[in-house]
Amino acid sequence: MTPICLVGIGKIAVDQHVPAINASDDWTLAATVSRAGTVEGVPAFTDFDQMLSETDIPVISLCLPPVPRYAYAAKAIAAGRHVMLEKPPGATLAEVQALADMAQAAGVTLYTTWHSRMARGVAPAKAWLADKQITGAHISWKEDVRRWHPGQQWVFEPGGMGVFDPGSNALSIITAILPMPIHLQKADLMFPSNCDTPIAAQLQWTENVTGDFDWRQEGPQSWDITVKTKAGTLTLHDGGARLLIDEAEVAAGEDREYPALYDRMAELVKTGASEVDVSPMIHVADALTLGKRVTVEAFHF
Repeated sequence: MTPICLVGIGKIAVDQHVPAINASDDWTLAATVSRAGTVEGVPAFTDFDQMLSETDIPVISLCLPPVPRYAYAAKAIAAGRHVMLEKPPGATLAEVQALADMAQAAGVTLYTTWHSRMARGVAPAKAWLADKQITGAHISWKEDVRRWHPGQQWVFEPGGMGVFDPGSNALSIITAILPMPIHLQKADLMFPSNCDTPIAAQLQWTENVTGDFDWRQEGPQSWDITVKTKAGTLTLHDGGARLLIDEAEVAAGEDREYPALYDRMAELVKTGASEVDVSPMIHVADALTLGKRVTVEAFHF
């Protein structure tokens, strides 16, 4: 098994990355880097440079917030390590492209992961829509930031992306399953009076595609995408885990988003390839460029 180092031991790393690595036949968790978090039984570093200098671990998985991620990825690539990026892959489009160029020059793998694309309903949804004429689509992505990012103020600071942190999951799915490109036409962005990133957004694209994103949803959470076609209506529920066609449930196999990401990373490293896709980030950037700012009440965790 290939040694891998996990950088940033927060909620997503503990809940998703560590179990996926431990269950894999391809990887062994050889070290972690974090200012505070650790994984029992795994060598822990608090300094990334020290880990790079003292180990020859060939693969680095970065679970840091987007803003500091570029510097870590650049150091890893310069040290000849393969790099896997948690979504969204960076704070800006330009820095992700720069990392792609660095990885190509260094001959190492760079993988921009989008875990929601690995949800069990996404691939069959894409296959069903491939030859269909789309008449419209709607994204409803509403969750409770206090539940999923408890106390993580960075999501409302510059570069944190606000509601587009989870919203990029929906964008990663819609850009994967639609058989045609779309581009943004209008956006209303709701900014709490004390925050630098939006807590909610309403978006309208070409091809009659719309989206409603909200980080204030209490109670049941909503991660749904509906696509209407001349042949029927396709719906993805639960973040892509459930697929319905004309309200009939379609069996879509085992749900293993993060294990599938690590399977894919293993393939890329073995073949010496990279996979860099920023299409979901393009829609976020377009929304922040085109969007109308609407100030709403202050938000506090």
